[in-house]
Amino acid sequence: MIEDDLRAAFARHEPLTPSTGPLRVAIDRLAAVRRRRRQRFQAAGVTLALLAALGVGVPQLRPDRPAEGPSLSGQPAGAQSGALNVLLLGVDGFGEEPSHRLADSVLLVHIPADRSRPYLISLPRDLEVSIPGRGTEKLNSAFYSGKPRPDLDAGYDLTRRVVADLTGVRVDAGAVLTFTGLRRITDAVDGVEVCLPTEVRSWHTRRTFPAGCQRLDGAASVDLLRQRRYLPDGAFDRDRNAQRYVAALIRRAVAQDVLTNPVRLTALLSAAGKGLAVDDDGLPLTRLVAVLPELKTVDPVGLSLPVGPPVDNASRLPLDPKQGPAFLAALREDRLAQWVAQHPEQVNPVR
Repeated sequence: MIEDDLRAAFARHEPLTPSTGPLRVAIDRLAAVRRRRRQRFQAAGVTLALLAALGVGVPQLRPDRPAEGPSLSGQPAGAQSGALNVLLLGVDGFGEEPSHRLADSVLLVHIPADRSRPYLISLPRDLEVSIPGRGTEKLNSAFYSGKPRPDLDAGYDLTRRVVADLTGVRVDAGAVLTFTGLRRITDAVDGVEVCLPTEVRSWHTRRTFPAGCQRLDGAASVDLLRQRRYLPDGAFDRDRNAQRYVAALIRRAVAQDVLTNPVRLTALLSAAGKGLAVDDDGLPLTRLVAVLPELKTVDPVGLSLPVGPPVDNASRLPLDPKQGPAFLAALREDRLAQWVAQHPEQVNPVR
């Protein structure tokens, strides 16, 4: 009797229940977008592994072998013309998912159309920028403002948008590296040689890094790149040390044939684990790596975005009213070589 009454009640109310079709479609759409975003960051290493295993794309990654077969655009497979810009973010915080992350190292790698050499452009962490939904803030807080927190992809997406708006250039690809990822990548290449102009003392571990060239393992590299308190120019010196580290990592990767060997590159990316997130949504990583053998030299030029003194003692740094716009115009117009020739004092030695 009770079961019959329940069935009758459900039968009477079922026509009144709103259709779940539109809701189901909306949920599926959001889930698909979320999956695509995560795949964009996590699939790069897997893609390279598959390419290596299948023998696909290997010719275009090796400088001594021509690419075979045209692409859909009519260009050789892997070909990429024009200047390229890659955004590298170094974020703080220990552990897999800390509740708070800031991008304290923001580095834009500019590869000119003539493939002469890469330029490492540091954007100060305290640079005054406009962050959607936050107003005027420091550049490093853009990463924290990305939602949902503390996802690396959300923080990267918002920071990329801010950097693109600030510089006026398209960001073709990028990566986020945590302390853990940096340590693992450094150890995977058996350390890097960094040359320091002056002694650096660690505020965190009391370690001393002497002036001159020295081989650093992963833990030492993390320690060095965290330092700014005892440095004469504070965060600016930390940015310069980040440039020295990236230049040293590039040299080490070249010496070990990592950049032209997809198997070794895959192993290096995999070593970082969850400490590395790669964005190759605009420019597939395979095409980005294919550009590297075209460079006349991999020794980069270190530069910093010109900024003025802090605003109203708020420690936010405005763009230098004279040199800042001129520098950004040179970046947008792919004229950094000329700008460097006119402003040699602005170059940061990276070795």
